Amino acid sequence: MGRSNWISDLTSRIQKEWPSLACPSSDNLDFWSHEWVKHGTCSMSDLDQHDYFATALNLKEQIDLLQVLEKSGIHPNGEVYDLGSIKDAIKEGTGYTPWIECNRDESGNSQLYQVYMCVDTSGSNLIECPVFPHGKCSSSIEFPSF
Repeated sequence: MGRSNWISDLTSRIQKEWPSLACPSSDNLDFWSHEWVKHGTCSMSDLDQHDYFATALNLKEQIDLLQVLEKSGIHPNGEVYDLGSIKDAIKEGTGYTPWIECNRDESGNSQLYQVYMCVDTSGSNLIECPVFPHGKCSSSIEFPSF
């Protein structure tokens, strides 16, 4: 995938909704290329690059995990929350079980890093995940501000 206009009509939306939050800031095109190569290529039989990103943006808007969490009193404010409460809030808000990935901050505290939800091959509907990745979070995790 070169640096072409494959998502030119989605650029402003994708920059707002799916930016790279890496520090120091990185090139969004490199980030999006990584997302396509790592995840999007699995859907190539159903979705081309443009459709992959458009579908992901639409699904993000439809699900709105941040709103789901905030509705349950879980905010990206640097506070520590119970892992079970985070999973329960997402399950209640979406109807599907999430898998939570954590990382560690500079002090070694477990932080919310990624939320995994599974979708069908069309990329349009959530499904229960048949398997979850390996990894582990502490029972209490920080939801860092961003």
